[in-house]
Amino acid sequence: MTDDMLRGEDAVLTDYLGHFRATFERKCEDLDAEQLARRSVPPSTLSLLGLVRHLAAVEYSWWRRVMGHDLALPRMWGKDEHRDADFDGAVADDAVVAEAWSAWRAEVAYAEEFQAAHPMDHLGTHDDGPIEMREVVVHLIEEYARHCGHADLLRECIDGRTGQ
Repeated sequence: MTDDMLRGEDAVLTDYLGHFRATFERKCEDLDAEQLARRSVPPSTLSLLGLVRHLAAVEYSWWRRVMGHDLALPRMWGKDEHRDADFDGAVADDAVVAEAWSAWRAEVAYAEEFQAAHPMDHLGTHDDGPIEMREVVVHLIEEYARHCGHADLLRECIDGRTGQ
C-alpha cells in the first residue's frame, strides 16, 4: 500500500464518483450546441446535451430531494408533466446549453458539499423509505458509468473521438 492509495469507503466512493463526473464532462468538451444536441438513432431522443440535463436532474433529485428530505421540491426540467423533458428539451441553442451546464455544475457542487458534510450512513427519505447516503453514491457511480458509455458512442458519432 502506498501513501497515495485511497483509504476507506468514503474516499473510494467519492473518488469513483468524481472520476465518472469528470469523464462525462470530458466527453462533452469542445462541442457546439448543434453537436451536443445531435440525437443518436431515431426514434431515440438521446443526445449529449440531453445527458447533461438528465444528470443535472439526477443530482438534484438525489441530493436535494432525497438526501435533503425535501421530496416536495419540484422535479427539474418539468419532469412531473413529461418524463423525458430533460432529453426532449435538449435543443441546439446556446442558451439551453449554458443553462444545462450551469445546472449540472451547480448540482454537482451542491452534492460535493453535502457529501463532505455528512457520513455515509446519513439517511435520506426516498419514496420507498429511508436510504443511506452510501447507496445513493453507489447508485450515482452506476448512473454515471452507464451514461459515460452512452457518451462514448455519441461522441464517436459526432467527431470520431474515443476514449476518455
